[in-house]
Amino acid sequence: MNDHLGAAAKDTETKPNFWYQLPHGYLELDFHPSEEGVAELSRQVGGLPQDARDRADQTFRLYALTALLLRNQPVAVYALGMHPGADGQASLSVLTISAISSKGANPVRVLAGMVTGHAGDGSRNGLQPVELPSGIGFLTERVRTTVAPGVPPEGRQGPLEGTVWQGTVAVPEPRTSSIVTVQMVTSSVGLADDYRSILLGTARTLTFTDPTAEAAQGTGPAVTGSAGEAMKSDFG
Repeated sequence: MNDHLGAAAKDTETKPNFWYQLPHGYLELDFHPSEEGVAELSRQVGGLPQDARDRADQTFRLYALTALLLRNQPVAVYALGMHPGADGQASLSVLTISAISSKGANPVRVLAGMVTGHAGDGSRNGLQPVELPSGIGFLTERVRTTVAPGVPPEGRQGPLEGTVWQGTVAVPEPRTSSIVTVQMVTSSVGLADDYRSILLGTARTLTFTDPTAEAAQGTGPAVTGSAGEAMKSDFG
């Protein structure tokens, strides 16, 4: 578990205020960077040795493109994770937390209806109810093919493709008719069990009550304990 407690405080008339903790090995990125911040990052990349500069430049361009795309999405939290992989290479993943309006409908009923509608899909395809400290949540996961980063080899028609595991926990917040989603995506499909544990551990830290206010009253933070320890131990 990282040391800081994140807060995504938005307009309470349209979106919920929520707090969360990032799991071990994840770094939250700013997808609303200032012009000065982007210029400074570009300057630092330009000052690296040639080999490192080429790799860093690719990462910088990917970050800039991702930040641009996320500005038009209801994403409140965007974090990159890096952990040891089974083959000795780094295993990369993306963690996002979003707040989506259910357009005035009761979000619990919306998600419960989706569970009923997917009842015959099987445990890995349909929505599964999960108990969370913030209330009932709904887990879904799938393996899908998507566009992979990188330049296609010469002569190849169309972009590169890759396989990713995607897991999502949807948590209803009835006070604002919103659904908060915690989503994990990784190309390390073989580590799906580990990433599912991290996803559920992150969802268990989600709270709609300000934990700093509770701590000030002497009741202690709302998000502590075994969930954080479990996430930290998933990759050692």
